[in-house]
Amino acid sequence: MSTQVKFVQGNEACVEGALYAGLDFFAGYPITPSTEIAELLSRRLPMAGGKFIQMEDEIASMAAIIGASLTGHKVMTATSGPGFSLMQEALGYAVMAEIPCVITNVQRGGPSTGIPTHGSQGDVMQARWGTHGDHAIIALTASNHQDVFAMTIEAFNMAETYRTPVILLFDEIVGHMREKLEVPEPGEIPLVERLRTSVKGGVNYHPYLPREDGRLPMSDFGDVHRYNVTGLYHDMWGFPSSDPDVVHGLIRHLVDKIENRTNLLARYKEHHLEDAEIVMVSYGSAARSALHVVKNRRLRGERLGLLELQTLWPFPKDIVREKCANAEAVVVVELNMGQVMQEVKKAVDFPERVFLANRIDGVFITPMDIRKLLRLIQGKGV
Repeated sequence: MSTQVKFVQGNEACVEGALYAGLDFFAGYPITPSTEIAELLSRRLPMAGGKFIQMEDEIASMAAIIGASLTGHKVMTATSGPGFSLMQEALGYAVMAEIPCVITNVQRGGPSTGIPTHGSQGDVMQARWGTHGDHAIIALTASNHQDVFAMTIEAFNMAETYRTPVILLFDEIVGHMREKLEVPEPGEIPLVERLRTSVKGGVNYHPYLPREDGRLPMSDFGDVHRYNVTGLYHDMWGFPSSDPDVVHGLIRHLVDKIENRTNLLARYKEHHLEDAEIVMVSYGSAARSALHVVKNRRLRGERLGLLELQTLWPFPKDIVREKCANAEAVVVVELNMGQVMQEVKKAVDFPERVFLANRIDGVFITPMDIRKLLRLIQGKGV
């Protein structure tokens, strides 16, 4: 079997990535602009031996993939902003119970019903803080279809490695545009499979006891081991506990297993950063326009560069600080009111030199929009 070359939507690239990663259970509810993911998987997944189910709503969809994951399956759901809001309580349950799963959010304008058929990047903070309580989360994104494919596989690998939900934050523009996708041969991209316990049976299996490398072996629920799964703070057997030491230890574990690996989890691309006087920071569809400006301006002798983020959470602050250290100005390009810009300002040593190039009207940000801000910055002598 050779590499397949396809001409696809971004949503279809996500489907291809999920199938390549070994997805075998999908539960979801149709919602613009992610519906193509469910529609395509309703055909493709059964053909690959997996199970597809359309649930009555997004809450049920999240609950369904949690249950399927516990029984040993690689799982995913897909939605957009309003549906993602409905999933938040169950998402917190998956964080607390350490259940591997992938949630794809193809973003649209909001809040509420907003502007369903137009693009936005307004769910960045909802991905980080949408569920209640102190916690950590992994959220990935991409600006083109090859990277949508790659980041979808990364999401499954990270979910299985760290026993955690992983969010894919795409947007309507990337989801609905079409471009080339190369699907490599099976086995070419390494996949992380479920780490199952070597304990044969009896009472010696501790479902929440990490190994020395930090990974937690799992047992398929309903198989040889009986164990407790709860959203309450719990001990290593899974039973509820209000002991302060147990509570403190668990919340530190849930946060540290991700936040302490921020640099390891960081995925990003560098474009002409080696001599950049102005560094753009962008992600998703907005990064396409930012890259166009960088390439165009460099042909005219201007020293611009782009740091394209593919990991949004945990936010790679050390990498952002390093890549922006020598810049005279930093321009964050995004389709919201500055959600990532705030994180960049906290990361760099000169927050007063961080500027925002954005749109919040449902219209794709163009190179011209970015150039207007650049003229203002350069007019101030920055």
